Amino acid sequence: TALEKRGNSTTMSTPQLILKQRAELLAVLCGGGSAEPLDCVLDLLLAWEVLVWEDYLSIQVAEKALNYKVRQLLDVVYDKGEDACSCLLAAMNQVLPEEQKAGLCFGEECAVVGKNRPDTATLTLLADRPVLVRKLRDNIDGALNVLLTTDCFTIKDCDVVQLPVYTPSQQTTRPNPEDKENHPSANCMLYQKKLRSSVAAQSHTLSTYGGTGHFSLDDIYTDGLLEVMDGSGETTTLGLEDVVGPVGTLNDDADTFLVSGEAGSGKSTLLQRLHLLWAREALLTNIFLLFPFSCRKLNAEHRELSLKELLFLHCCWPDRGQDEVFQFILDHPNLVLFTFDGLDEFKQGFTDEERHCCPTKQVPIPVLLFNLLQGTLMKGVMKVVTSRPQAVGPSLKRYLRKEVLLKGFSPGGIDCFVKKHHSDPAMARRVIESLQANSVLLSLCHIPVFCWIVTKCHQELLGSQDGIPQTITDVYLLVLQHFFQRKSYQPQGVLGKAWLEEHLDTVLKLGQLALESLEASCYVFSGYELQRIGLTEQDVSMGFLIYCNDLSVTDCKRYEFLHITLQCFFAAFYLVLNRNSDRSAIYRLFQPKNKQLSGLSQRCLGHCIDSSVEGVKSHVTETPNLQITAQFVSGLLSQRHHNLLQECCPTAVRERKAKQVVKSLSKGMQRHFKSIPRPVEGEKKSMHAMPSFVWLIKCIYEMQDSSIAQDTMAKLDVEHLKLTYCNIGPVECTALAYVLKYLRNPVGLQLDNNSVGDVGVEQLLPCLHICHSLYLRNNNISDEGIRKLLEKGMKCERFQKIALFNNNLTDACTQHFAWLLKSKQNFLSLRLGNNNITSQGAEQLAEGLSSNQSLQFLGLWGNKIGDRGAEALADALRNSTTLIWLSLVDNGVGSAGASALAKLISQSKTLEELWLNKNCISREGVECLIEALKMNSSVKEVWLRGNNLSPEEEEELSKQESRLTF
Repeated sequence: TALEKRGNSTTMSTPQLILKQRAELLAVLCGGGSAEPLDCVLDLLLAWEVLVWEDYLSIQVAEKALNYKVRQLLDVVYDKGEDACSCLLAAMNQVLPEEQKAGLCFGEECAVVGKNRPDTATLTLLADRPVLVRKLRDNIDGALNVLLTTDCFTIKDCDVVQLPVYTPSQQTTRPNPEDKENHPSANCMLYQKKLRSSVAAQSHTLSTYGGTGHFSLDDIYTDGLLEVMDGSGETTTLGLEDVVGPVGTLNDDADTFLVSGEAGSGKSTLLQRLHLLWAREALLTNIFLLFPFSCRKLNAEHRELSLKELLFLHCCWPDRGQDEVFQFILDHPNLVLFTFDGLDEFKQGFTDEERHCCPTKQVPIPVLLFNLLQGTLMKGVMKVVTSRPQAVGPSLKRYLRKEVLLKGFSPGGIDCFVKKHHSDPAMARRVIESLQANSVLLSLCHIPVFCWIVTKCHQELLGSQDGIPQTITDVYLLVLQHFFQRKSYQPQGVLGKAWLEEHLDTVLKLGQLALESLEASCYVFSGYELQRIGLTEQDVSMGFLIYCNDLSVTDCKRYEFLHITLQCFFAAFYLVLNRNSDRSAIYRLFQPKNKQLSGLSQRCLGHCIDSSVEGVKSHVTETPNLQITAQFVSGLLSQRHHNLLQECCPTAVRERKAKQVVKSLSKGMQRHFKSIPRPVEGEKKSMHAMPSFVWLIKCIYEMQDSSIAQDTMAKLDVEHLKLTYCNIGPVECTALAYVLKYLRNPVGLQLDNNSVGDVGVEQLLPCLHICHSLYLRNNNISDEGIRKLLEKGMKCERFQKIALFNNNLTDACTQHFAWLLKSKQNFLSLRLGNNNITSQGAEQLAEGLSSNQSLQFLGLWGNKIGDRGAEALADALRNSTTLIWLSLVDNGVGSAGASALAKLISQSKTLEELWLNKNCISREGVECLIEALKMNSSVKEVWLRGNNLSPEEEEELSKQESRLTF
């Protein structure tokens, strides 16, 4: 292809432009959850001969996620050089809508000129591909019929073309007109149109944080981090379109997809986005009917219903042919999707004890829901369920096809959300700068609901007289202040120091409603319930309660709190400020669920509520909501808020409650410490903490009293603290560092398989001096996080080991490790496996290794160092007097690298194990290793499984040297 370049030359080449904007290009091609933009770009690049068919196939791997495909495209084009990069930018400029191109640079304008018409039909298909896609996408059936009648296609070919996983550009999915059985009737098509319209209307406006302004979901939606874990514990990042896709499937026989995440992580908003894209036919194009349900609203349904009634009463009523539509649903479960938002808010825990399979029989809602999830009823219908992780037990996990983890915003997501929220770029910049200047506040904003609060309350934040918020309680007090200010008749910013006292009556009434409802696992309230509490229209107009919209046919007006965490916040306020609450209320709040007594007179929060109140149910409150409430109680009783609360509650009452919290936290910690088993002889004393341990630490942090943290940690005596798979994010890292820095003795801190990220790493720095080892495998950490970590680690004498397997590290991090190794002559172990380190990074690392005489363990498993990198490392380690273990598994090392490592073996007096599995070593390289082993008896094993050797060669060579393991 000949390219004509026009316009002024720029100082940056197009490959540099692509590298510099890589994150932004990835975001716009993956944005909205549709693969359509990527498909259109690929069509153009094929037509312009930038890509050949082999390139296209290497990108469009069916089982891979959308973000994988986009990254693959960027890599392939970057390797092709300047002209290819220019074409990629030109294609994106042509495909992307104007609003998505804002802020992107596409370099000099380029155009395809002088291209001759192809001389074969095959080449014509490629050259005219973009035009053909546009013209054919709405005429697929006709084209397929012609190909069938001319014997060019078989029925099997047509089925492959019409695979439902394909996007419109790959192929539009629609029923075969020749197949009368599968073709929806006119009534079914009419119902689909009505359902799409209803779902679109319900999903168009951001509902999760509604009531304080109207935001179009298109304008405000920001992608969160989605991950799925396979059976071996490896994680893969997903796009929205992959939630119900094949990636990460663990149980092919199940139909339920779980999206789990902590409160405020964006689960409801993600589901809402999914609904809207389906309604617009932009996603889930193989789904004919989608039925959305809210579990908190199903709680309010006390009638027994059949499946038919559940669908039509709670979602959308057919105008015609009700029986016909329902029969189509029964006959085609593969074309139907149910979504259930907030399973953790359902009153009854999941059980599979009562079987029900009749779609027309009326049964209680829990029976109906649980049999849908396990597949006894309507097997084959896909179900997407959202829940907090703690609410999903083993009994439900048996019926999950896969679990997708939603981990909130990335740092880039925070910036994107703030910019979308503020139309004024200067104000958005001010908010972002204030966040970046305070890492504690930034760590909170990784949780979308907190990010919304900070963005919404920016005026109070930027003009705060009490300093930047440090705790979750601080942030929610900001919300309270903002909402009361919004309704105040005083000038903006002149609410008055006694603002809480002025609105105490409203706070207490909302608190009573929140607490009673939490106790009953109730999250939706009727007007009668509001009247019973004494809430007026003026109270409701403050904005903490919002009107509850849904698709059901009921005319009953219902309300819910703006967010479940806000309900917990008001419940905590009531516990703190209510002077008539029982003295044991605080203790019961912090009591473990398994020690709570059931029954109206002994329920966990029963003594906080007037026993004369009718209608209060005796359900045990869910542990997650209790824990959030306890955090807020801890924060409200801290000395930080003494001045705010002093006129609302007697000092003596608050001090008594604060002492109760401290005593409860101390007892909770002691229970954990007592559970630590005695160490096995020769092993370190370790504690595998459970999620409730993290909750207790977060409560201590909310109190902001260093003496409590110091006293608590004085009782912990372990050498290794394990906190794996505990949903540790930046917020939890802040609390952990606040408490762990008071440990008396050094500890190994293991945080593998969490969501620490770069911001979380920065939050951990205050406790790094007490860590002799830090394990951060699979935590989405980049080079920037490592830079800050090692800057601090250099100054920590006890810090000697780090493990960073499966993160986002590149060659840019190795210069920092080289610096560490040169300067820190007591560093023992460095493990950087499964990252993106190449030969260049290995050479940088070698500079540090050549000056180090302490490192014992070096792991680079699963990188791309190749022969050149292996040679550099071998040369640097040749004079090491400490190295015991070296792993270069799966690094593209060939015989040249093996030969260099053989020289290391022949000279090393300390090396015991060398791991070289999954490389490209041939017989020649192995023979070099054998010769070296003859000169060194201290090496115990050299692992060589999965190299370029035949079974016969492996058998022959293993006989020559028994220390080789094939």
